[in-house]
Amino acid sequence: MTAIQAAPVLKLIDIRKTFGGITAIENFSLEVRPGEIVALVGDNGAGKSTLIKIISGVYTPTSGTITIEDETVTMANATMARAHGIEVVYQDLALADQQTVYMNMFLGREPVNGFGLLDRRRMIAETEQLVKELDVRIPSAHAAIRDLSGGQRQGVAIARATHWASKLILLDEPTAALGVAETAKVEEIVQSLKQRDIGVLIVSHSLDQVFKLSDRICVLRRGRQIGIRETTKTDKNEIIAMITGLQQH
Repeated sequence: MTAIQAAPVLKLIDIRKTFGGITAIENFSLEVRPGEIVALVGDNGAGKSTLIKIISGVYTPTSGTITIEDETVTMANATMARAHGIEVVYQDLALADQQTVYMNMFLGREPVNGFGLLDRRRMIAETEQLVKELDVRIPSAHAAIRDLSGGQRQGVAIARATHWASKLILLDEPTAALGVAETAKVEEIVQSLKQRDIGVLIVSHSLDQVFKLSDRICVLRRGRQIGIRETTKTDKNEIIAMITGLQQH
């Protein structure tokens, strides 16, 4: 089944979000299908992070519907979003610096054995397997997060999201703080998510990255959806014009 035929993992219909008298998001609709990477682009203040927070349960929309695989859901909090198979990787990662890689992989969801003790063996084995599958180059599952480079940390955060996400991963500027080589590695990991049939919604300010990774590009300007383009059928000039509202000559 191709991504186009499968039911969308996520469907946003007429999402609106106001804070006091200010409208942050207006009539926003979008579908993300299994194994599809959709990029969300727009200037600062366009509403990208607000949308990510709505999908991940941090904010409740003022109006509109969120459906996951054709089931209408209410995301009252982040735990609910996770229960629906949605994981988020934020720019600031939310990893526990002092802990090992394998403990971070299972943070808040640690498996226990028959004696009610932490099942470390299972955690280490699953971490090592996933890290290997995604080709995240870290010294070992026992390494402390604080000893890893930025790219390695980001790899661990994406691996963790991959481990727990059954339907959708949201990436909010996943490579903003990384160097060129590390960015390329993280982009490779993101591309490998397609094979797992997980939908990916990525917020990125790098149009190079957007054109390299995405299947479709959704443009936001001041909380309004300007349009959605298939990546292969558009170019940077058109996207920049949509982001800024100015025609490119």
